[in-house]
Amino acid sequence: MIKIQQIKNEKFKNLILKMLNVQKKEKNKEVEIYEGAITSKDKISPAYINMSNPKYIEIDENYYSSLLIVDYYREQEDIILKNLIDTNINMNISIFYEKKDSYKTLRELTYHIGNVSADLHSINENRQDIEIAAYTYNDAKYIRKEIQLKNEDLYFLYIYLTVYSKDKKELEYLLNKVEGIAQSRGLQTKRAYFRQEQTLLATLPIMKNSEDIKNAAKRNVLTQGIVSTYPFISSSIYDEKGVYIGTNIYNNSLVFIDRYNTNKYKNANMCIFGTSGAGKSFFTKLLILRNRLLGIEQYVIDPDREYTNICKNLDGTMLQIGPTSNTYINVFDIRKESIEDKQKGYLATKLTKLIGFFNLIFGEMNEEEKAIIEEKLIECYAQKGITFNDETLYNIKYKNKEKIKNFKTSNQMPKLEDFYNILEKDENTKIFRIKLIPFVKGSLKFFNNYTNVELKNKLIVADVYELGEENLQYGMYVFTELFWDKIKANRGNKKAIYLDEIWRLIGVTSNKNVASFIYKIFKTIRKYGGSAVAITQDISDLFSLENGAYGKSILNNSSIKNFFSLEEENIKILAQYTNLSEKEKIEIKSLKRGEALMFVGEEHILTKIESDNFEKEIIE
Repeated sequence: MIKIQQIKNEKFKNLILKMLNVQKKEKNKEVEIYEGAITSKDKISPAYINMSNPKYIEIDENYYSSLLIVDYYREQEDIILKNLIDTNINMNISIFYEKKDSYKTLRELTYHIGNVSADLHSINENRQDIEIAAYTYNDAKYIRKEIQLKNEDLYFLYIYLTVYSKDKKELEYLLNKVEGIAQSRGLQTKRAYFRQEQTLLATLPIMKNSEDIKNAAKRNVLTQGIVSTYPFISSSIYDEKGVYIGTNIYNNSLVFIDRYNTNKYKNANMCIFGTSGAGKSFFTKLLILRNRLLGIEQYVIDPDREYTNICKNLDGTMLQIGPTSNTYINVFDIRKESIEDKQKGYLATKLTKLIGFFNLIFGEMNEEEKAIIEEKLIECYAQKGITFNDETLYNIKYKNKEKIKNFKTSNQMPKLEDFYNILEKDENTKIFRIKLIPFVKGSLKFFNNYTNVELKNKLIVADVYELGEENLQYGMYVFTELFWDKIKANRGNKKAIYLDEIWRLIGVTSNKNVASFIYKIFKTIRKYGGSAVAITQDISDLFSLENGAYGKSILNNSSIKNFFSLEEENIKILAQYTNLSEKEKIEIKSLKRGEALMFVGEEHILTKIESDNFEKEIIE
């Protein structure tokens, strides 16, 4: 800086002054250029601010009122702000931490401990303040020990809350609600009357903690205590490539789930449980619709004819099996995709599945009976020239001396009638032959046909409704096996199989062979890029086979669980196999239609399933 008074040459002095004046004028001209320009500050500034009322601030027709957290429970074992953050109240929360100098803190603590210790020895033990003095004395010793021995640091903690609303009455209601929630967590609040501006600024993202409010909100805390103030604990799920599910009931955050994200979820399996009318079927159809848009292969077992409309509207393939149907699936089909490339054992793999199917028809077979049935099945395939040599499953032709291999078609496989005729020849298998009569000559003879449908669509729905209550499990098993083969065809494609009323396949009416097959799907489908979805309203039946072993296994092998409204008895059963809290049990019972408690990985969130009108039209 030039000190004009030190310049003796008057002419030179005048010249310098003249130059400075010119520079000042030029600077003013430069400022004028920017006058009238719209800046970022102008864009975010409110139209008006009214601070005449000490209870709130009015900004652009919104009312803002703030609270200070002034005291806490002495011991905190949980995240103290969780209940506040999980609410859907319009609220900003700011937390400030000020780290204190450890050396200075130790010196002051030692001085305080010495003074209080002297007072404790000198004061009369009958005086009422001796307990208070002893209380602070022990606190000071504890803090000093934690700093010295555990390298803890001392912080000053400040927490401010700003609630806002367009209506003054609603603002007062929300403030009372926040005060109640805070009190339930051991947080004592004080309204920031006459300090609304300072507290509002403290809760804006400008890092301003005014001295006017610091003294009221200041509380000391050690490093380990800071954990309880961790703010990023809101139960929200937002997978970047996820499918939109709905909104979090508590905080209105959007829920997007990408169940095929192998980095986040151990598998893509899902359970959907709920009473009739709770919304589980609508939710399942919504998933099918949204996954269809993503090009995901989907296969649905439909025992109650609930998916006909959505299959038609999405140009899917509908397979029906029953007395009036004209589509057939051959139970004895061996498909090329039933084992992976470069693997061997087509017939052996098929025999295992057929044993499961005939277990449903013949009842639970012992090992001797299984061996007999397997022997007859091998003979049945041998009649068609199919053996354990995988080459026997190919038709071989030569064109221009080039060998061409084509996998055999369904018409070249055995069918139920062939197996029936073999059983008829042996007196030891007479009882089995009798049980097959309805499937070959009677009401269920539609099972005795060759496959006559092409299965190239990315959405296939298997309607087994016409089979009736007693025979549903047969159709469900046949289609499940068919879809399982389709799922194994290409690991690179995303796909899903939906098993509605799954209890029929793993419940008490089923058998261990079938249940093991279904469990295998849930356990291994991940490596084929697939997702298995279990849907049921009968929780008790789901856990009825082998003391619930298979139901529990499927539940544990599903990273995503959706619990819609359930009856109290079903909730009790479910609680035996999941880590439901007491609060969550109450919530499941009181859920409204279309609301679900979702377990997504480690997150537990209450979700409202949401859809657009055009989606409802397609589904309904």
